[in-house]
Amino acid sequence: MSDLLAALGLVLAVEGLLFAAFPEATRRAMIDAAQSPTERMRLVGIASAILGVLLLWLARGGAGLFP
Repeated sequence: MSDLLAALGLVLAVEGLLFAAFPEATRRAMIDAAQSPTERMRLVGIASAILGVLLLWLARGGAGLFP
């Protein structure tokens, strides 16, 4: 559970930095995302989830790939 809280905290910190440092670019990206087709958003979400799980797996040892 502490890992989940740490991950959520990291997400909030990164998003907060993006909103603070690049508010206009973030706004444009949100508008573009809202206008994207549903299927594209679904595919990007699935790809992001897979990439996130892969990164977590590698960070946690990657089945002995990084001793």
